[in-house]
Amino acid sequence: MGQDSSVEIGLVTDNDLYTSSKNDQYYTNGLEVFYRYLSKKVKPQFLKKINEIRIGQYMYSPRFIYKDEEQMFDRPFAGYLFGEFATTNFYVNRVVFKKHIQAGYVGPNSFADKIQSGTHKLFNYTAFEEWEYQIKNTLGIQTYFMFSKPLFNSMKSKRIDFQWQSEAKLGTIFTSLSTGVVSRIGIRKLVPFSDSNFYGASLNKTNNSLENELYFYVSPSVNYQFYDATIQGSLFNDNSPVTFDIIPFRFNAETGIRYRRKNLNLSYAFVYRGKEIKFYRNIGYFYGSISVSYIFR
Repeated sequence: MGQDSSVEIGLVTDNDLYTSSKNDQYYTNGLEVFYRYLSKKVKPQFLKKINEIRIGQYMYSPRFIYKDEEQMFDRPFAGYLFGEFATTNFYVNRVVFKKHIQAGYVGPNSFADKIQSGTHKLFNYTAFEEWEYQIKNTLGIQTYFMFSKPLFNSMKSKRIDFQWQSEAKLGTIFTSLSTGVVSRIGIRKLVPFSDSNFYGASLNKTNNSLENELYFYVSPSVNYQFYDATIQGSLFNDNSPVTFDIIPFRFNAETGIRYRRKNLNLSYAFVYRGKEIKFYRNIGYFYGSISVSYIFR
């Protein structure tokens, strides 16, 4: 393959069982497949620009189901199926700016009920029979913006760095703002974010391999959630049988380890989400996320 021809293909799988065999609640499973490639439309202020195509499905379910109570659930059943196009700009001044647009569906059109039932039966888990109560079909049009810039520029360490990261989601499924700090702690010397797998920057303009990576990271943040269709139902109707009011202010956190050797990227993350719903049985929760990708040159 010639110059500018490398691409990255990968898979992200999220599941609460990646943190505990007894943990099965709320955001219960996610699966994404992505394809990244370098953009040829690069401005002088860019170090690189990476485009991405992604297809994903998220599944949500209650923690427990109390069939003998009027309030059976502590979260609605919901699924979200989407396609996405994203661009990430890496600037000379070390700022990172990402934006994406998604289109998809929450509801039976996401096929989450069929996928979860089939998967549970395959691995001999009890399959939920209450998906008839899921959030009804609602069209998803989503935008997302992420801005990240360096903190503590005077710090000269090669094994630790800090970024201030803010995110905004706007659409018919999720609308929210969040801000926090990202810190990488290198087991070996850190590479710049413009070449790191943290923001998906492992592609470069030549066939030369990037430096290997191995680092831990920590990312606490505060989140203000304006709207969540997987909990509140559609913006356009109130025909979903089970919905809840959301808690707007939340504390979220993510920590994990990321690795790159030659063309292979691997990562594992432990993700915590603060309590989301105004209901006494609802609690904060956590799940694991595993990502694998390969660069084809």
